[in-house]
Amino acid sequence: MKRVASGWLGSCLSEKGKQLARELGERRLNERIDVVFTSDLARAVETANIAFGGSGVPLHTDERLRECNYGTPNGVPIAQLELERAKHIDEPYPSGESYLDVVKRVEDLLNDLLREWDNKRVVIIGHSATRWALDVLVSGKALSDIVTAPFGWQEGWRYVLRRNH
Repeated sequence: MKRVASGWLGSCLSEKGKQLARELGERRLNERIDVVFTSDLARAVETANIAFGGSGVPLHTDERLRECNYGTPNGVPIAQLELERAKHIDEPYPSGESYLDVVKRVEDLLNDLLREWDNKRVVIIGHSATRWALDVLVSGKALSDIVTAPFGWQEGWRYVLRRNH
């Protein structure tokens, strides 16, 4: 595994990523899922298609679910990027965006979801910055705490979106 910060690069899933996508579909298809929203980056779209393609669940791509645009550092080793994350909470990466920019675009998506999919079960397929934005917006966590902590991957997260997020 290369462990690079792909950012907005068009990377595809590894074999391990494809296996995790199959497992996602197996875990979630027994639930009543109304819709899947996925980042429009290739690896997220691939995940959605492997997990839910052919299931009858509508799949929608949305660029607001993209990973943080690391700009010039897109593609550097993750370890290198981790050293600078705190600096880019509100300061954009060179030729990129800040984590606060990600929170703002995910908030825009959540407002649309509340209008169009209120009281529905929505699966979101995004990236680490997407998850951090959801933690800020839905769970009330501090962005400064999240971006400096280890990512802590797990088999999905659950959020309950309320109108006063």
